Amino acid sequence: MNLCLISCDVLFREMCTLAARSPHRVDLRFLPKGLHDLPASEMRERLQAVVDTIETGSYDAILLGYGLCNNGLHGIQARSLPLVLPRAHDCMTLFFGSKERYLDYFWKNPGVFFKTSGWIERGEPEGELKQLSIGHLHGMDKTFEEMVETYGEDNALFLYETLVESQIKAYRQFTFIEMGVEPDDRFERQTRELAEARGWTFEKIQGNLSLIERLLHGVWDPADFLVIPPGQRILARYDEGVVSAG
Repeated sequence: MNLCLISCDVLFREMCTLAARSPHRVDLRFLPKGLHDLPASEMRERLQAVVDTIETGSYDAILLGYGLCNNGLHGIQARSLPLVLPRAHDCMTLFFGSKERYLDYFWKNPGVFFKTSGWIERGEPEGELKQLSIGHLHGMDKTFEEMVETYGEDNALFLYETLVESQIKAYRQFTFIEMGVEPDDRFERQTRELAEARGWTFEKIQGNLSLIERLLHGVWDPADFLVIPPGQRILARYDEGVVSAG
């Protein structure tokens, strides 16, 4: 098969490694992680525009290296080629290898913030995407001094405690997911140092490449993947299936 992958670039190292091992020809197109920080309708519009550029005669299917991502994929339509995506709420399922393993860890470790090589290298939105991000539109990326200048000291103190400190207090652990594609230990060390600076717990766990491998190898078990036929759309579901076609 000839496949075209459209993926978030936080998965760059993993996708490139496994595309090279795929028995199929896989062309890669990466989009910035900052799309995930936009309102869902804006992310959907931009991703749909990329899907629509894929030439029908060149490929057998379009692969999406995304989870549902805050409903950013809800409503995306397969035009003349089928779309294939994992049944995942977000990209952490792809790093864990299954939604079951991810949810098991998540519920056993409340207040955890995950890090991978891609989230460290490519996790911050830049340029236009930063200006349009939900965090920027709500002032969550402002420093306290910038809030004082804009809103006055009393209002700034209230906003800072509400928008910033509440976010920090929601977390108390960094978990670094080692995927086996890292060049050295720099990303683990950076995460460990950040945890120490914030007084958080640090843990390193082994990720699992099997879900990404099956996506790129064309092994699309219906329990873990959804194939959207031409003319249908991705629909969000509120059960274990995560997504459906309609």
